[in-house]
Amino acid sequence: MSEREIVDEFLAAGPWAVAGASADRSKYGNKVLRCYQQAAKSPVYPLNPSADEIEGLPAYPDLAAVPEKVRALSIITPPPITERVVAQALELGVESVWIQPGAESDAAIRACEDAGVPVIHGGTCILVVLGYRE
Repeated sequence: MSEREIVDEFLAAGPWAVAGASADRSKYGNKVLRCYQQAAKSPVYPLNPSADEIEGLPAYPDLAAVPEKVRALSIITPPPITERVVAQALELGVESVWIQPGAESDAAIRACEDAGVPVIHGGTCILVVLGYRE
């Protein structure tokens, strides 16, 4: 599949989750969550172990705490955390992963590829693809 086809498949259906979601509107973890909201992509679950609510949505400490199976996962975390998030995502059967610029980890990308899970990485940003507006 081409990268465009992988992106289209990722965006085709939820539920989605955003690992690294933040209540701080200046952080990319918040912008990515708001991008999903602006694009009417629902349900979307913010993942942050330190927050109860982000942008009006209940926040969850990790994927295992989300009340339904997440199909597609955006990751905006430091690379060592990305690796842990990807490991859990693969255990829980997440079908598609988008590692945002700055969150990339070669080990996390390889883990997705080895598991046969489509992974978007290498500079393609959901904010650009979906036309995020501040």
